[in-house]
Amino acid sequence: MTSARAKTFWVLVFACAAPGVIAQSYPTRPIRMIVPFAPGGNVDINARAVAPGLGQLLGQQVIVENRAGAGGNIGAEVAARAPADGYTVFLMHTNHPINTALNPRLSYDLFTDFAPITELASSAFVLVVHPSLPARSVRDLVALAKARPGAINYSSAGTGSGTHLAAEYFNGLAKVKMQHVSYNGGGPALISIASGETSVYFTPVSTGLAHIRGNKLRALGVTSARRLRDLPDVPLIADTVPGYEFTSWAGLMVPAKTPKNVIDIWYKAATAVLKDPETAKRLDAAGFFAIGSRPEDLTARLKSEIEKLTKLIRGIGLRPEN
Repeated sequence: MTSARAKTFWVLVFACAAPGVIAQSYPTRPIRMIVPFAPGGNVDINARAVAPGLGQLLGQQVIVENRAGAGGNIGAEVAARAPADGYTVFLMHTNHPINTALNPRLSYDLFTDFAPITELASSAFVLVVHPSLPARSVRDLVALAKARPGAINYSSAGTGSGTHLAAEYFNGLAKVKMQHVSYNGGGPALISIASGETSVYFTPVSTGLAHIRGNKLRALGVTSARRLRDLPDVPLIADTVPGYEFTSWAGLMVPAKTPKNVIDIWYKAATAVLKDPETAKRLDAAGFFAIGSRPEDLTARLKSEIEKLTKLIRGIGLRPEN
């Protein structure tokens, strides 16, 4: 976008989407966005897609601060204990409702330690297989897994990760049993299937797309409720396994007791920035669907996800120590 077009866009945003933001005394200094994972991953990509536009809209730099560790729990605890003054925002991720469902006795609580702003975006996983596996559709994979229970293995980025639970949810709904092979992160899990060490993987779009396009992996289905722009010929898993949907998603939150007027400013800014063509382009390139829901919708989504994940985790006998 040219500078003139960008200026016109933001003038319209200020006038229509976020009235009163410019006139607010807040913010008067840079704001940190706590990203509870390492740079370069899906969550970090999401943060860096929206941070420049948020900074431009708010009139202060939004600094992405990566606080990785413990499956996202370290960053969540840092954010939960931060001053409730609007100068720390938290980018929560799918892992946080997973962690809550897995271990209700965490050092933070998503509902009492945070106030919701909006669900920013979601992205699909892609069910991929190594080319050596004789499955060219989800239907083929289900039939093969039923014929060979426990003989087909799948990789994951770690026990309790989204890639693990996406596969176990598939196991449950398709009534099959594929064997879990856990790796220390998405990179090693992707390498394992690309090399043929494992046969199946539910890859994030942003990391798996190049391997799919290079014919190193065969895409069978997507986990979302709609097809992906970058993989328009890959069907929904739900077309074969009714009711299946499992996505990676991210939402913005602030420490509890943050003033309501500050939350309102953030809500207006966050939903407005998702309409920015440059921001939308960055999200789209990483395989994200922009959302921009209301605060109460984010709370409802969290409750629904935790209920769904708790049932799944109990069903597979997963424990915090695993």
